[in-house]
Amino acid sequence: MLITDKNGTIIDFVALEDAGDLIENFSGMLCPGFINAHCHLELSHMKGYIPQNTGLTNFLLKVIFERNIDEATIVAAIETAENDMFINGIVAVGDICNNAITIAQKSRHRLQYHNFIETSGFIGALAASRFASSEAIYKSFSALLPANSIVPHAPYSVSPPLFKLINRYPNNKIITIHNQETAAENELFLKKEGDFLAMYQQMNIDATGFTASGKSSLQTYLPALQNYQSLILVHNVCTTANDIVFEKGHTLSFKTAAELRQPLTTADGLQAPDAHHPITTHYCLCPNANLYITGQLPDVDTLLKQQCSIVLGTDSLAANHQLSILEEMKTLQKHFAHLPLQTLLQWATINGAKALQTSNTLGSFAIGKKPGIVNISNLNGLMLSNKSTAKRIL
Repeated sequence: MLITDKNGTIIDFVALEDAGDLIENFSGMLCPGFINAHCHLELSHMKGYIPQNTGLTNFLLKVIFERNIDEATIVAAIETAENDMFINGIVAVGDICNNAITIAQKSRHRLQYHNFIETSGFIGALAASRFASSEAIYKSFSALLPANSIVPHAPYSVSPPLFKLINRYPNNKIITIHNQETAAENELFLKKEGDFLAMYQQMNIDATGFTASGKSSLQTYLPALQNYQSLILVHNVCTTANDIVFEKGHTLSFKTAAELRQPLTTADGLQAPDAHHPITTHYCLCPNANLYITGQLPDVDTLLKQQCSIVLGTDSLAANHQLSILEEMKTLQKHFAHLPLQTLLQWATINGAKALQTSNTLGSFAIGKKPGIVNISNLNGLMLSNKSTAKRIL
């Protein structure tokens, strides 16, 4: 028996015979509330708008040029999407923001959010102005909501000077980036070839000054990020074992360097290490969005073999049929049948809470926490079935 107060804070765990009155019984399984580590709530109005399997660059062009419609429709879609997340058991969200339109809904505090204010700009000369625009949005969020960062969109859309500004921003304790979502991303950095060059041309972006590094995208940009406590790499469809080894080496060297610094280092603007939030990297999987856009999935077995911390996200309704962490778990179990439900639940709860630095209150059942309670029903033994549903209890 799990005992909570009326607000959902866990008071105790006791045997049934010691529970007393007012017992509620549920069929299936109870688990902590889900953590959606990657979402684009502001794109909820684009549900069903973009056809499936168009490829990433065509998808991006659709979002960039066709996302702007009347504000009332966007606001209504945001409210509906958040309500669906609430009902489906999501308690916290890492949400990508390119404008301030989600602030009003988030200020109702139905869910916990870490707002990732996204900045992009492929041309180095425009880095300062692009960052200033993102900082203005960041300040709008910070005036009303507590957890915010300015983050890079993706390796193919952020110039080295812009990466430098992001890295030096003092409030960026949690960073996220769209990472290796398609083979064309690595192709750009390895050879300066592929679909992104055509996309730049369609967007009238001059890429003549770009020079291929001869390395994968992750191995090219990651050294530029050295001012974070938690790094969330999203998608990872084309991430290899060599990339993960490189990331682990970077994280270890960065962590060691941070531990050697004095608490207040102002010369380089870097944060002091935090014993409560150690420097970590998390690999966020959004399988339904990957299948929607490119029909490909990450190499989950390689991530497991390399002992990566894995978290789950839904991405946006522009690239998904629903914002449901349970549906993401179903998809992973379907394609990787050897994954035990215990592992999937860990990715969906405590790992995500650690990535968003909310594990002191969310992510697991422990006395004093208020993690939310979700009832998963219609299980097939200790496996999810096609009919499995998740319903928020608290």
